[in-house]
Amino acid sequence: MEVAIEGLDSDVSILKKVKHDELLSTTIALCEQGETFGSNTLGLYVVSKEVLNPTSEGGSSVSLSSGNINSDTSYHDDDNEGDDMVDEEEEEEEDDAFDYDDDGDYMFENIEEEEEDHYLSMQAQFDNVDLPPGVEASFSWLKDPVPSTSVTGGASYTGAMDPQKIQEISISKGKDVASSSSTVVQEAVSGSVEKKEEVVEVESMKKFEEFKLFDIVNDYSDHHFNSAGFQGQQPPKSWTKKIQDEWKILEKDLPDSIFVRAYETRMDLLRAVMIGPAGTPYHDGLFVFDVHFPPNYPDIPPMVYYYSGGLRLNPNLYDCGKVCLSLLNTWTGKGNEKWMPKKSTMLQVLVSIQALILNANPFFNEPGYDNMYTGAEGEKKSRTYNEEIFILSLKTMMYTLRRPPKHFEELVAGHFRTRAHAILSACRGYMEGVPVGGGGGGLIGEGGSKSFKAAVGKMLNGLVSNFTRYGATGCDQYLPLPPL
Repeated sequence: MEVAIEGLDSDVSILKKVKHDELLSTTIALCEQGETFGSNTLGLYVVSKEVLNPTSEGGSSVSLSSGNINSDTSYHDDDNEGDDMVDEEEEEEEDDAFDYDDDGDYMFENIEEEEEDHYLSMQAQFDNVDLPPGVEASFSWLKDPVPSTSVTGGASYTGAMDPQKIQEISISKGKDVASSSSTVVQEAVSGSVEKKEEVVEVESMKKFEEFKLFDIVNDYSDHHFNSAGFQGQQPPKSWTKKIQDEWKILEKDLPDSIFVRAYETRMDLLRAVMIGPAGTPYHDGLFVFDVHFPPNYPDIPPMVYYYSGGLRLNPNLYDCGKVCLSLLNTWTGKGNEKWMPKKSTMLQVLVSIQALILNANPFFNEPGYDNMYTGAEGEKKSRTYNEEIFILSLKTMMYTLRRPPKHFEELVAGHFRTRAHAILSACRGYMEGVPVGGGGGGLIGEGGSKSFKAAVGKMLNGLVSNFTRYGATGCDQYLPLPPL
């Protein structure tokens, strides 16, 4: 950028006293070649072509780089000043003139005081100009005369310019350039981020689609029972064979709504994640269980722990993690309802939890309620209980999203990304009166207390936020419209 300054014609009137065209032309050539006469000097050995061919009072110009404008500006006079070769007669006739010696070196002699005033004035003017790096100040008296002087970039100015104005124009132009550059950079970065997010989403969905129902992993550090087991002892071969048989059954017969991970170096541990069945208040939820095969397995059933997140969402699933089930011998049962060492399997345990515990009417899982509450009263209490459970199930979804179990991260993210709309649609239906677990099959206005509908409405924002964070799109459409 170059800032032009005019109006200093009178300050260089002394240059018109030059009488020797040849030496003057040499000096002009040096100036045009960028001679600065020192790294920190103003370079005032600058002369005008107008002196050789005068056409107007203000036709000369000089270009000064901002890098040469500083408080150290000084003249660099020749060492031959005061040479004996000076003509005494010319000194008397022209007190204003400057002389030269035999070597053609120009010297300011008789007008020293006037020149010093001119120099100090010019230096003060430059010291007051705070130009940004890269901005070059140019003076019109060293250039060919032009009708007007312009500031590069479209700003035009004639006459003497206030140094403060120069600074304002420079800063303004700099801000425009910076703003434009910033916009370009932001757009490039935004496009790069969006492209990267698309790649990550595609890869994440691919991992979800390829997620195996059964697999063997290594890291068991976050397992609930990681401190149990044989404590460094070698397990019996019969026990090892039984666990391997369990693995084969799981790998072959697991339903597509239950996912299991076994541990290569800890055969006594197992982790399962199951999807809540459709038509229940647990639909579309994910429920996590850790399993431990004790040293005397299968003579006794496996130990199962439920990750409740501190929520009691079923009479058989305690907030402390306990799972009440006859097959686990944690509840009473008859015949084959209880654990049978030679027949019962881990697959039976998992399927029983999903089918018998996560059912459509968990209210009646409470001992004695099926006989105590019958008919319309029992149905009403069951619907109310389902509403309460569904709210807890929604909270469990967000809990699982935020803290996905190790080795199931892709499953959790992919499941809620693909089921987000179904979950949110069900929420809107329940707010309109569809019975919980009805899957849209109930009549609008048929069920749902006011408190339940309000509770679901409060959950929507959190659900939409969490689902969107993990890759679901278009979830905002399920949010209630703001009041008019």
